[in-house]
Amino acid sequence: MLNRRFLRIKVLQALYAYIESGEENVSKGVKHLLESVDKLYELFIWQLSFLVETKRFAENKITENKHKYIPKYEDLHPNTKYVDNRLLNALENNIDLRKLESEFKISWGAESQDVVKNYYNIMKDSPEYKKYMTDKVDNFQADKKFIVTMISHYFADLDVLQDFYEDKSIYFCDDYHLVSSLLVDYLGKVKNFDPSTKLPTIYKTDTAEANADENFIQELFRETVSHNEEFGKLIADNTNNWEKERICLMDMIILKMALTEFVCFPFIPVKVTMNEYIEISKYFSTPKSKIFVNGILDKLAKKLTEAGKIDKKGLGLLEK
Repeated sequence: MLNRRFLRIKVLQALYAYIESGEENVSKGVKHLLESVDKLYELFIWQLSFLVETKRFAENKITENKHKYIPKYEDLHPNTKYVDNRLLNALENNIDLRKLESEFKISWGAESQDVVKNYYNIMKDSPEYKKYMTDKVDNFQADKKFIVTMISHYFADLDVLQDFYEDKSIYFCDDYHLVSSLLVDYLGKVKNFDPSTKLPTIYKTDTAEANADENFIQELFRETVSHNEEFGKLIADNTNNWEKERICLMDMIILKMALTEFVCFPFIPVKVTMNEYIEISKYFSTPKSKIFVNGILDKLAKKLTEAGKIDKKGLGLLEK
């Protein structure tokens, strides 16, 4: 499920926490990294389950409104387009999701209904919801597009939901926005979905590739730590008008990770590495970081190549 960019982000976060904590045991750092990837996936499942719970909440509201003492016409003849949403219904009946909900002990009891209600009210008041509920287009793609739009536009500001997850796990708080991106990426690519559809796994399903991904993040973490001083000096020596202390920690880690890939990962092309870390810098560092990271990596890639320290072995892992 996690493409290489998301895996790099997890390593970046783990390295940041490792450095900030003053930890010196690399094995502990790697263990924390692997745990954080596992928790990222668990939160992904929680969020899929949350989407289903919003549908159930809407169904309950419809039932309650029908049983009002003096129901209105719209109470007796409700618009059921949301509760009939094909993607949400397929998720609700999905065998994999049910299994994982049980495995992770996911439950939306009475104590969590205020969280669901908060989102439901925001959704109902949104222009996207009003358009969706009255749109004559009624198919799976339209249903999916609405869900993806709501995640993209509104999940970031759901403080009540974020607080709810923070009480579940400190990892959930760190990964909330990253998981929202994962949901948009995954659901946006889904062409059809039914109860038997297999949910994505943490790593690729092929055993060899799964092992390669897990080994990749461990090696990237270890090698970046191992070359920390060397690459720190290299960066400082090649940043004109910048003192090492003036470069923000996140930028330094991003640069060191990229240099690690240049030197220690012969099957990852330099261009792929540069593109990945330039993109990552847009979201995890300062507004000017993209230009800074691009300039420094371009300069150092040329210098290391001329020095014979970058030796790539063919096309390699072109996937981002």
